[in-house]
Amino acid sequence: MSTPTPPLRIGRHTLGSPFVLAPMAGITNRAFRRLCREYAGGGAYVSEMVTSRALVERHPETMRLVEHDPDEHPRSVQLYGVDPVVMAAAVRLLVEEDRADHIDLNVGCPVPKVTRKGGGAALPWKKDLFAAIVRAAVREASRYDVPVTVKMRLGIDEDHLTFLDAGRAARDAGVAAVALHARTAAQHYSGHARWEEIARLKEALDPLPVLGNGDIWSAEDALAMVAQTGCDGVVVGRGCLGRPWLFADLAAAFAGSPSRVTPALGEVAAALRRHATYLVEMYDGEELLGCRDLRKHIAWYLKGFPAGSTLRTELALVDSLDRLDDLLARLDPSAPWPGSDAEGPRGRAGTPKTVALPEGWLDSQELTAAQRVLVGQAELSVSGG
Repeated sequence: MSTPTPPLRIGRHTLGSPFVLAPMAGITNRAFRRLCREYAGGGAYVSEMVTSRALVERHPETMRLVEHDPDEHPRSVQLYGVDPVVMAAAVRLLVEEDRADHIDLNVGCPVPKVTRKGGGAALPWKKDLFAAIVRAAVREASRYDVPVTVKMRLGIDEDHLTFLDAGRAARDAGVAAVALHARTAAQHYSGHARWEEIARLKEALDPLPVLGNGDIWSAEDALAMVAQTGCDGVVVGRGCLGRPWLFADLAAAFAGSPSRVTPALGEVAAALRRHATYLVEMYDGEELLGCRDLRKHIAWYLKGFPAGSTLRTELALVDSLDRLDDLLARLDPSAPWPGSDAEGPRGRAGTPKTVALPEGWLDSQELTAAQRVLVGQAELSVSGG
C-alpha cells in the first residue's frame, strides 16, 4: 500500500479520486463516459468540446453532445469560444437550464482549422481577449455556483510560451482550477510532455489546483506525475482509448492500492460489446450509426491481443450488433492480458509542425481590428480536441 492521494476540489465539487477524463472529439460522448464510469466513480468525465456559438444557436448535434446520463455527476461540459459575449451567452444557457455542474474552457486545441482563426492554443497569446473570455465565463457560471476550469498547452511553440501568463490570468479571473497539457501546439502529440513545466505552473499558482496532462498511459504514470510535479490531479486522454478500465487503475492507485485491471480477451470483448450497446442507445436505436462510431475504437481495444488481421478488418467494418456478436465470438476469450504489448501510447502522435495562425498573429499580443473580425468567425464549423 502506498500513501493515498488527497481528493481534488473543483469549486463546490470534491472528486474522491483526483482524475479527469480529457475531452476528446468523437470519443468522450455520453456512451464512452458511461462505460468509463462503470469502472470507476470519484473522478470527472468531460464531454466532447462544443463551440459556444453552436450552443447559443442550439444546433441539434451540439445539444446532443451536452446531454448527460441521469446519474452522471458532476456533469462536465467543455466549451470553445473566441468571443466574450458569445461565451457568456453559452455559459448562461448551460447554467440557467441546469445542463452542467462544471464548465471547462478549451484554449489548448492545436488543430489547424482552429488555430488559423486565432482559437484554441493560439488564443492565450492575445492576453486581453483570453482574459475577457475567462472572466465572462466565470461571471455567468458563478451565479449558479458552477465552477469554471481552463485547459491549456504550454504555448504556440518554443518561442511563444503562454502557460504561465495564461495561468495567472485565469486565476485572477476566478477559475477553480487550471489543467496543463505539457506540450506546445507545434508539438501536437509528438515527443514527450514536459512535466517539469507542470511543476512550474503549480508553483506559480499555488494554492489554486493545477492538473497535469500528457503521457499518462498507466496508473503508475499518474502517480509519478503527481510526485514529480506536485500537481493536484491528472487529466487522462489517449491513455484510456480502448482501455476504459484505466480509471479503475487510477482510482486504486490514488487510494494507495496496488490492484490493477488485467482483463483477458473475453472481458475486453464484453467491454467492447457494452460500448456498442451504449452507442446505439445514444443514437436512438440506430445500429448502423452506433457501429460506425465504434469502428475507430476496435484497434485500441485489441491492441496486443491475438486476433488476426482478417478479423480485425471485419470488425473495423461492423454495421450491426448481430454482426458484432458473430465476430466477437471468433475471439479466444481465454487469451490473457498481453501486458506491455497492450499498454503504452495509443492514438496518433503525429510530428511537430508549424502552427497555422492568422496573418500577423505573433506580431503583438494585442488584437488588431482585422484580427478581431477574424476571430469572430473562428467558432463557425469548428471541431477538434
